[in-house]
Amino acid sequence: MKPFLFAAAVPLILCVACGHAPDDAFPGYAEGEYVRLSAPLAGTLTQVHLRRGDRVRAGAPAYVLEQASETAARQEAQSRVGRAEALLADLRKGARSDEVAALAGALREAEAALALSQANLERERKLVADKFIARARLDQSAAALAADRARVEQARARLRGAGASARSDQVAAAEKEVEAARAQLAQAQWKVDQKAQAAPVGGMVSEVAYRAGEWVPAGAAIVTLLPPANIKARFFVPETELGKIRVGQGAVIACDGCAGPLKGRITFISPEAEYTSPLIYSKENRAALVFMVEASPEPGQAELHPGQPLTVRTEPPP
Repeated sequence: MKPFLFAAAVPLILCVACGHAPDDAFPGYAEGEYVRLSAPLAGTLTQVHLRRGDRVRAGAPAYVLEQASETAARQEAQSRVGRAEALLADLRKGARSDEVAALAGALREAEAALALSQANLERERKLVADKFIARARLDQSAAALAADRARVEQARARLRGAGASARSDQVAAAEKEVEAARAQLAQAQWKVDQKAQAAPVGGMVSEVAYRAGEWVPAGAAIVTLLPPANIKARFFVPETELGKIRVGQGAVIACDGCAGPLKGRITFISPEAEYTSPLIYSKENRAALVFMVEASPEPGQAELHPGQPLTVRTEPPP
């Protein structure tokens, strides 16, 4: 190229390079929706199988909390199930000579527990009135008294039925006891299971908040995961362009360093307007009425990183 022609072409190239972005290109950033893995029960953390930055699959072991109390409760529940099943089998075989005596003893035991619960309730009422204990203790004692009364009534009903010729009611009651024991066992097993958590979804481990040996409160997030499917593009559309965008519409997402543009779909359009974008990726540093829009990349493409600046172009609606 001749010198004078090259000198004349440079301003044209610079003019093209500094031109305005297309009207369908909007600035934005990558946003991640994290999955925080926590246990509903408190306990000491004994094992952590994951480290920050690990890539895990769904179902991979995550962590274990101490389970001594829950394991003992499960064993107790298993024993109660066996006892209830044995009692049911014995009732179905026929009456025993010492049945009435056993039922009378159970009634006396229930009545003694009821008397103790009544005494505890009266004592705690005085302590609550004097503000020595919290009212929650009084509520617990009242609930225990109601439960003991129910047990006394149940024991009396069994004793009354012991002399009856028909045993169908006793068998039905024993069957209910078996059901209750099995339900208690299921609850105990659930508590044991909650102390050993696995990754519910696959993804990257972005945070491990506790270490082995630390006490973890109930509901506290121990491991935080970021599934690839939970990373989306968030961008801001001027009010004048909002009418051209629809949920389900295709989008092309571009980022610095990406091998190529990513395909996606618009999944959300904010129903509320904002006057400025919450981050610095706006086209112009001025007050402009904009609406936040989200687009989810299609699976099987390169992963975005939360906070990464993006440029999103919308495709024509179908």
